[in-house]
Amino acid sequence: MTSMTTGTTSRADANRRRILDVALAELLRDPDASMDQIARAAGVVRRTVYGHFPNREALISTLVDEAVEALSAAHAAGRAGVGDPAEAVARSVLAVWEIADRYRLLVALAQRTVTMQGIRERLAPVRESATGILRRGLDEGVFSSPLPAPALAYVHEQMLVALMEAVNDGLVAAQEAGRCAAVTILTAAGVPASTATGLVAELND
Repeated sequence: MTSMTTGTTSRADANRRRILDVALAELLRDPDASMDQIARAAGVVRRTVYGHFPNREALISTLVDEAVEALSAAHAAGRAGVGDPAEAVARSVLAVWEIADRYRLLVALAQRTVTMQGIRERLAPVRESATGILRRGLDEGVFSSPLPAPALAYVHEQMLVALMEAVNDGLVAAQEAGRCAAVTILTAAGVPASTATGLVAELND
């Protein structure tokens, strides 16, 4: 009985994972993709999709949660073991952007379904980590800003979202966006543009 239950659970988990992966691909291709389209692309009946997600908003909310988890992990990996605050910020932005690029269309979707407040709440742990780096950089004179570290972290977060939207609208080339984002975030923290550009170019080599 236990093995049968385990088998059923693993099949359900595999179905759920497949639906999420296919939904992400479909929504990136067509932001208005319906639950029916997602079910067809996943090779399952509509009832199976609704068995895991009661509506489209719940499906997108789950994708946003996964995106935030991936962003948090990338942010942590980017700054791990880096002593210099400017390099830590640059590395974390570059690492985050590799993940964020995959989800940039999802951000636009999330704004309509999860709301920006919901996104901000989900990003709170990332913002707290960024605040710590910025506070250290401000204390050490690496950064210069009239804003306290928590407010500066908030501004940086909004800038990254705005840059994702700029890529979505074709205003910034996707392949250049990570480098541009890192330089923009550093200069917003008071790092001279030439220094920021040089540091990011060095890290991108």
